[in-house]
Amino acid sequence: MTNKHARQPVTKAVVPAAGLGTRFLPATKATPKEMLPVVDKPAIQYVVEEASAAGLSDILMVTGRNKRALEDHFDRAYELEELLSRKGDQERLRRVQESVQLASMHYVRQGDPKGLGHAVSVAEQHVAGQPFAVLLGDDLIDPRDPLLSRMIEVQQELGGSVVALMEVDPAQIHLYGCAAVKATGIGEDVFQVTDLVEKPDTADAPSNYAVIGRYVLDPAVFDVLRETPPGRGGEIQLTDALRELATRDESNGGPVHGVLFKGRRYDTGDRADYLRAIVRLAAERDDLGPEFRSWLRQFVATEMQG
Repeated sequence: MTNKHARQPVTKAVVPAAGLGTRFLPATKATPKEMLPVVDKPAIQYVVEEASAAGLSDILMVTGRNKRALEDHFDRAYELEELLSRKGDQERLRRVQESVQLASMHYVRQGDPKGLGHAVSVAEQHVAGQPFAVLLGDDLIDPRDPLLSRMIEVQQELGGSVVALMEVDPAQIHLYGCAAVKATGIGEDVFQVTDLVEKPDTADAPSNYAVIGRYVLDPAVFDVLRETPPGRGGEIQLTDALRELATRDESNGGPVHGVLFKGRRYDTGDRADYLRAIVRLAAERDDLGPEFRSWLRQFVATEMQG
């Protein structure tokens, strides 16, 4: 096995953000879904904060048309900063400047929306032959339950690529990519992935281990994606490329391992789960939580009586 200290460090992250957000229409008609607020920050900021906290200082956002607001959010807002400074509102000034200081941000357009695999492939030039992380904006991972840093640690130890896994109700596995796994003997949370199936029928699923939106990928994935034909939904599926890498050894870009995540995850890609995420995060805030929880208890009690 290659010595882990000889491996290239993971310093770059790719954040696909070209989706249209049709499930949130009409709110997303003119506003990117990634900019929808979760309490008082846009969803995409939580994702960039997670990457930054894991030591990833270089972030490439893969965007599309009508996504200019993403670039503006992670840029300076001189007029607003000057106004807040004149008013002496240091707390809001700090929060406005926070997003600018997280990482070095870069942007590239996906062009044709041909699926997650295609979105990842347009990052090849920026990644420049290094292992890199991919973070999907619909999954918010609670910062108290670090996942990405653990995945990077496993990639540096074992090489190849690493996916995030979560146990789900078998009846829900058809909504996810699904992994067949075997034990590695390296901690209870690390598995070797032997196969991957995109959104399998429940009866055909090899497990109830769902792939969620965090990846640490070997750059060999780009060569595989070039040869990957459109799969489910007529899109180029990242799952199909990882399935190929799972059959290889480290000298050819493999293998693929999975890190089992048992922490707090908020799904903002579904309207009902988006609302639940806001309630959970607001209820746990020191500044909002006490008053909000009190109101919530009264609201639920009134609803139960009705």
